[in-house]
Amino acid sequence: MFPGMTEEQILNETKGVLETNGEWDLFNITVVPSRLELDSGNYSEIKFQLILRRRPALYVVNLLVPSCFLVTVDLFSFLLPPQGVDRSSFKMTLILGYTVFLLIMNDLLPVTGDTTPLINVFFSISLALMVASLLETVFITNIQFSSSQYSAVPHWLRVLVLRYLAVVVCMPPKKKSDRVTVHLNPTNKDISPDSTRNKSSINITENQGISTDPHPVKAPTRPAAPPEPALEELRKLSRDLTAIRLQVDKHFQGSKTAEEWQMIGIVIDRLLFGLYILFILASFVTITGIWILNNMYAA
Repeated sequence: MFPGMTEEQILNETKGVLETNGEWDLFNITVVPSRLELDSGNYSEIKFQLILRRRPALYVVNLLVPSCFLVTVDLFSFLLPPQGVDRSSFKMTLILGYTVFLLIMNDLLPVTGDTTPLINVFFSISLALMVASLLETVFITNIQFSSSQYSAVPHWLRVLVLRYLAVVVCMPPKKKSDRVTVHLNPTNKDISPDSTRNKSSINITENQGISTDPHPVKAPTRPAAPPEPALEELRKLSRDLTAIRLQVDKHFQGSKTAEEWQMIGIVIDRLLFGLYILFILASFVTITGIWILNNMYAA
């Protein structure tokens, strides 16, 4: 037995009469003539090998494009401010929507035996990226909201993040403020107008006592005057102002610590955002390269 047509003619004629549901495509037909040896004798036979492959348009339109859209939306969600909880809620909504999407489209996924389809690997990586993005948002939000409860930033962390990593993510450190804090002189707090007036009168008395008269006239001494009520009020006001100044300094010190923690959170958030973009690009390029190589070997 010999085939009556060539492989190309058989393939073209078969494609003309083939009816499928749109998922499969006839790729090639191979004709292999051979002889079958049995105990009763030798027989001539012809083997037709049909090579079928899935049509990618169905999976690209129904699965890959929506999945890429959701990953892109998750990527742009990093533009939301990390100080609020809107970003974490938004990312959680995306993960739930993507899970529902996979459950609905589960019937369209290819079912194979031992090997895992490449498209399933793509979906697993996309879901893992979304979960990692949510965990990163939880970490940054915790730093932003709990910064007032933390202690001072360690020196090594301040140098590593605010000096080096800030330059890497294109966030140069802010210039220091030129504001000058004026402190009260504690050595002059007990100086009162009465003491100044008494010192001046003593100096004047001493200067008047220096004369050519061998018998200087002594000035009559007066009894010390009782403290005035206005002076006592001024002293109480001075103590109150000193206490207020100490509280304000403590408040500004806590605000500076919280501001440093918030700046560290912003720098880490931008750094992880850049790493997230690089990992997405590397994953998609790797999957695309594997898919192209598989098609080349199949052809």
